[in-house]
Amino acid sequence: MFLYITLGTNDLARATRFYDPVMGTLGLSRLRTLEDEIGYAAPGDTRCRLWVTRPFDGRPATVGNGSMPALVAASRDAVDAFHRAALAHGGTDEGAPGLRPFGPSFYACYVRDPDGNKLSAVCEGPPAR
Repeated sequence: MFLYITLGTNDLARATRFYDPVMGTLGLSRLRTLEDEIGYAAPGDTRCRLWVTRPFDGRPATVGNGSMPALVAASRDAVDAFHRAALAHGGTDEGAPGLRPFGPSFYACYVRDPDGNKLSAVCEGPPAR
């Protein structure tokens, strides 16, 4: 459904220090580095699906109240790693990893990046054996 998602930042260097390790826990890596934005892609994808950017209009980035991209995690361990990496790199906790009432295997965590953007990592698969 979505081609890509864009999140605003007021400090691209700080955002890079956050997003590089956090996206890495989900197998995503920075594919593009431009003057005002960075883009992340899955292995083998030539198109960035997540962009972090200074706003085009030059005004400060603000948080979208009620906005939250939920990123696919391959395992519950990846959700846990995402949460740990986010907190270790300047993010804040918005909900520790755990099962949620959105489905029998909906395992998720919620964090905010250093700019206040809310993110989630979700695994809908069964626990590892």
